[in-house]
Formats: sequence, structure tokens, C-alpha cells
Amino acid sequence: MASNNNFTTHTKVKYKIPESTIPRMSIYSRIFSESKDNDYFSSKDIASITGFSSAQIRRDLSYFGQFGVPGKGYPINELKQKILKILGLDKEWKVALIGMGNLGSALLTYKGFKEQKFKIIAAFDNDMKKIKNDNHDFKVQHINELKSVVEQNEIKIAILTVPVKAAQKAINHVIDCGIKLILNFAPVRLKVPDFVILQNIDVMIELERLTYYSTMGSRTLVLKKTSRLFK
Repeated sequence: MASNNNFTTHTKVKYKIPESTIPRMSIYSRIFSESKDNDYFSSKDIASITGFSSAQIRRDLSYFGQFGVPGKGYPINELKQKILKILGLDKEWKVALIGMGNLGSALLTYKGFKEQKFKIIAAFDNDMKKIKNDNHDFKVQHINELKSVVEQNEIKIAILTVPVKAAQKAINHVIDCGIKLILNFAPVRLKVPDFVILQNIDVMIELERLTYYSTMGSRTLVLKKTSRLFK
């Protein structure tokens, strides 16, 4: 088992690259998707937008092959498609949302998921009030229905937005239902088998990071710390 910040991976990856490279690839992909006026970007162009160094950008892209064209730079459309394929976003991913509290309800209405090929097709809870009184586009189902829904729809990803006390039991059930890719918002360390890939997002840790640097009274420290997240 290997851990880096809030990212925990329990399986071998196809490419031997630093884990911190992956979020930068996502950033590159968004830049290329938003670019309408250019056919090529140099590493210097990308650096001016992202704040990463040209050397870092060239190193990131070199992990996956040779993309650049001498004298022109990187062909935007071609590189965008290759990065989407590297990230697995050349296809749609079906997602189950577990926990229909305030956070779960908010995530359910977020349109960005669908734009990035993530489609929440089912939501679950064990609170009968939330199941009966949902106001969403599709019915909130009882957690006991998860296994059959996962099998029928070939769901590969689960987003967990449950209370801390219920988190371990909930993730055990999600794994028992065949889901191996899990995004967890509960602020607790969860135990999972080696074949599961778990990504933890703890909002309080990020807020505490901000207050720490504010207390230190150094904007430079904030910038340095932020930059380290992508090195």
C-alpha cells in the first residue's frame, strides 16, 4: 500500500510516473479544452497559464510519449485527445452516490461531472425520509438496493458522503457490491482491501492548511506549499 497526501493507491499503475503528475495532466486537459484560437501550444505558453515551469511540463508529457512538434510546440487537439485517453476520459464513467445529506444533495446537482464524463446514475441512503421525500431527477434508493443497481448498470465508481460513524460500514458495503474506485468525503481514515483505489477529500484539512499559513503570516510560504503539491 502506498500513500501520498490524501491519495491512497492499492494497485499497480500502467505508467511508472509520480502520482503528482496526474492532477497536472487534468489541468493541461482543461486548458486545451478551453483553447479556441490556437492550434499549437509551446511549453512556455502552458507555463504562463499554469505557473508550472516549462521543464516540468515537458517532463510530465514525456512520461506518456513524444507529443511535441519541433518549431511549433504541442498540437492542441491531438494532445487533448491523448491526455483524455490517459486519464480514462475517452469513455463515460457511471457513478453511484452514497449518502444524501447536504453534501450529497449538492454534488448530485453539480453539472461538471457530466461534462467530464462522470455520470451519477443512482443515489442511495438508509434514511427513509430522504428516500421518500427526494426532490431530484431520479429516485433516491435504499442502500440495500446498491448491489443490484451496480450489477445492472455496470457502475465502477462510488462517491461517499456519509457521516464519520457510518463511513467504514458504508465503504465495506460498497466494496462488497463490486465497486473498486471510491471517492470519500468523510473526514476519517478508512480501511480497504489492496485491490481498492481510494481517494480521500477532507475539506477541514484544507481549511486548516489555509489558517496555518495565515497564522504564519507569510504569503510566500503559501505559494511554496501550494507548488509542492504538483511536484
